[in-house]
Amino acid sequence: MTVISVNLKKKVLGALLAIIVCELVGGIGAIFTTPNIAVWYAGLVKGPLNPPAFVFGPVWTLLFALMGISVFLVWEKRKEKIAALALTLFVLQLFLNVLWSILFFGLHDPQAAMVEIIILWIAILGTTVLFQRISRPAARLMIPYILWVSFAAYLNYSIVILNK
Repeated sequence: MTVISVNLKKKVLGALLAIIVCELVGGIGAIFTTPNIAVWYAGLVKGPLNPPAFVFGPVWTLLFALMGISVFLVWEKRKEKIAALALTLFVLQLFLNVLWSILFFGLHDPQAAMVEIIILWIAILGTTVLFQRISRPAARLMIPYILWVSFAAYLNYSIVILNK
């Protein structure tokens, strides 16, 4: 086996591990989400742009995969000064992502989730800006995520307003 193929194997395995970790975080959020879709969420009044519930799972699966690739690209450059901060902020935004699911679906508190999603959005933006300084492709891979969370904030806001 050549050095190139050994390095390529390590990179592929590293990227897969990063994707798996991100998907597992998504799975933690799903623990709070899934049991509440059929009854509680289905009973809420939603805004006109609200997609059907079945759309969310595939979208989030794709977004967590993109996040995994993104963080792997930054991890590869972890010796750069700003990388530690970028990786820390990435972990924080993952935590905030799960926290939103707990607040919204687990505790049935769309108002608290609305406040929290704003903090999450800021953390995603900060992560993306730091990733941009380390790896442009890593930052670009975060763009669909921040766009979806922006849309999710609109959906969350609609639910807060329509379900007073």
